[in-house]
Amino acid sequence: MTERTGGVDARPVPAPDEVSAFYWEGAGRGELLVQRCRACQTLQFPPEVACTTCQSLDLQPEAMSGDAELWSYSVVERPFHAGFVDVVPYVVGLVELREQPGLRILTNVVEAEIDDLEVGMALEVTYERRGDVTLPQFRPAEATR
Repeated sequence: MTERTGGVDARPVPAPDEVSAFYWEGAGRGELLVQRCRACQTLQFPPEVACTTCQSLDLQPEAMSGDAELWSYSVVERPFHAGFVDVVPYVVGLVELREQPGLRILTNVVEAEIDDLEVGMALEVTYERRGDVTLPQFRPAEATR
């Protein structure tokens, strides 16, 4: 159950800026986008103004498959914000995208039994609309559910 105030989800959402706007706009369309450096071809997340590998400014958004592996996770049992009072416990996970070793996204792991989570398990992207923002999150891959 999600806490609602006047019918509005009270959980905070990210505030897109000019560097991250492509990511949030893509999520709103059901696309998981990360940056690719045109100079060295490295994929990176989170969005930055320059390549974290070679410092090139020539970055472009690229769609990912949404296939990932659970690299690490933590179960949050205390609500550190009033908007999360009715949704604890929840899982914050670090997921590694299939497209590049080391390409990891900090996100929520949803639609999973906490006791069934295992590092290395296959995940797939799913999207949650929260107000004006769509959040990419990950769930156990269809083959493992």
